[in-house]
Amino acid sequence: MKRICVFCGSASGKDPGYADEAAAVGRLLAERGIGVVYGGGQVGLMGVVADAALEAGGEVIGVIPKHLMRAELAHHGLTELHVVEDMHKRKATMARLSDAFLALPGGAGTLEELFEVWTWAQLGLHAKPVGLLDVGGYYTKLVEFLDHMVIEGFLGEASRDLVIVGSDPRAVLDAFSRHSYTPVDKWAG
Repeated sequence: MKRICVFCGSASGKDPGYADEAAAVGRLLAERGIGVVYGGGQVGLMGVVADAALEAGGEVIGVIPKHLMRAELAHHGLTELHVVEDMHKRKATMARLSDAFLALPGGAGTLEELFEVWTWAQLGLHAKPVGLLDVGGYYTKLVEFLDHMVIEGFLGEASRDLVIVGSDPRAVLDAFSRHSYTPVDKWAG
């Protein structure tokens, strides 16, 4: 695994533990020789992950659309910064450059990015691992809802299992390395 796309907030959240864990993820990826691909901002958890990975000697590639250059304060100290036309191009570029996807705490944009790459895996558009790092229980209710979707018949078990969930970043990365993709027939039975 050469690079992991990290989805996370352009805010840091109220609990300082979110930033601590984001920094730990950035350092861990650099220590394992895994590059970071992310949204290109220097603010919030995005900036924390990038700075920690860079400080640990890691590769960090940012992808930011033109209209967010000022709003997200593009990080200009990265290994590479790709400035793209729009959000669609941003997500496609991040996906192309990455071998896996990991969501840390964030807002609506983080969820949208996570759900899109998860849907792409479900539809067989990629075979890359998708993970959710449940920092301090941030995603506990979301995970419960995903399981509820299965119970209510709107999501198959195989599709649910495409998202690797954990609270320990090392364990999630280890699960990524063991990941084997089995195409999901979401319309079967």
